[in-house]
Amino acid sequence: RKLLAKVSYYGSFAGATRTNEKERFDPTQFQESIVQGLNQTGSDLEAVAKFLDASGAKLDYRRYAETLFDILVAGGMLAPGGSISDDLTRTEFCLFTAQEDLETMQAYAQVFNKLIRRYKYLEKGFEEEIKKLLLFLKGFTESERNKLAMLTGILLANGNISAAVIGSLFNENVVKEGVSAAFAVKLFKSWIYERDINAVAVALRKVSMDNRLMELFPANKRSCEHFSKYFTDAGLKELSDFARNQEAIGSRKELQKELQEMMARGDNFKDIIAYVREEMKKTSISEQLMIGIVWSSVMSCVEWNKKEELVCEQSIKHLKQYSPLLKAFTSQGASEIILLVKIQEYCYDNIHFMKAFQKIVVLLYKADVLSEEAILKWYAEAHVAKGKSVFLEQMKKFVEWLKNAEEGKKKRRLIVNGHLFEKVILIFMFL
Repeated sequence: RKLLAKVSYYGSFAGATRTNEKERFDPTQFQESIVQGLNQTGSDLEAVAKFLDASGAKLDYRRYAETLFDILVAGGMLAPGGSISDDLTRTEFCLFTAQEDLETMQAYAQVFNKLIRRYKYLEKGFEEEIKKLLLFLKGFTESERNKLAMLTGILLANGNISAAVIGSLFNENVVKEGVSAAFAVKLFKSWIYERDINAVAVALRKVSMDNRLMELFPANKRSCEHFSKYFTDAGLKELSDFARNQEAIGSRKELQKELQEMMARGDNFKDIIAYVREEMKKTSISEQLMIGIVWSSVMSCVEWNKKEELVCEQSIKHLKQYSPLLKAFTSQGASEIILLVKIQEYCYDNIHFMKAFQKIVVLLYKADVLSEEAILKWYAEAHVAKGKSVFLEQMKKFVEWLKNAEEGKKKRRLIVNGHLFEKVILIFMFL
């Protein structure tokens, strides 16, 4: 009897083990286990989270991550294109059947967040799942797309997925007919609601998506004007402004690249100035922005000596040559202040120029690029923190001269009337 009992016990144990193994390694059994658990928990998302947490110990989430996420989002396994396979078990308790509002989507985001925190190895599979779902958008109903969009925005805000997933929205299959753009409206609204436009901008830049948002529209509608109107009308003016700013940054980069090429070719300053002014009109770039671009271009078109004692002399010679170009874009006091700040930042960021700051400023004063008023204002209040104490100390004597030399002031007034030689006599001591 004891022998029969042992056989019976081990037989039943082996049978249970085989059932567990089948459940663990058979995709159909895995799906049935998840669906059954969701049907039992119903719409209680706290219970869903606990069920998923416990099931991970006995089910192979690593192998069947895609199946798991398909069920949680759509209620069953998704076929290519986004339709649900009819021949397999399904549940009515999933994201797509949930109520379409932000609060419900936030609760679902918490379910995914808890699951992935518990089973870290699911992170990559979850991100791949979102990318896949975005490619299947045309296969979903409008309501399903809206819920998925809100969820994605919340997940992005929480850092559960990378902004790289947005790349799936640029697929031609979902771009046409306006599916991508409409989805993006809901996505960005929930993302910005959870965080702000600055956080969104940082996340987009991190994965080089900040300059690709125009691709949400078909090629014939990829203009800043269309993008701006579409998202402004949808209540996303901050996203519209961000896109405009990105386009402006792109234009400035192209302008600087062309400017550097013109300098490298040795084009005369008259042609360069004419080209830059024309671009300023086209792109509505202010003189204050332009002087920064011109300064960067001028300082990038030469290979600087690595020795501090030689780079100062080299910079004076170089800037003396290019002073007419700088002068052309400092007709306003605000532009002069911007240039002074750019010089300060450049000398601080490039350590070999630390001792050259005062000599550069005096040279540009001598060349009528910088005025007395601009230098005094920079010294008193408009300087920035970078190297502040070092550069203010360098400029101290020159600033005192600007303030106190009465004869110097008279002669500077003569300079306004064209007597440049007087100015040269007064400032040679500072070079």
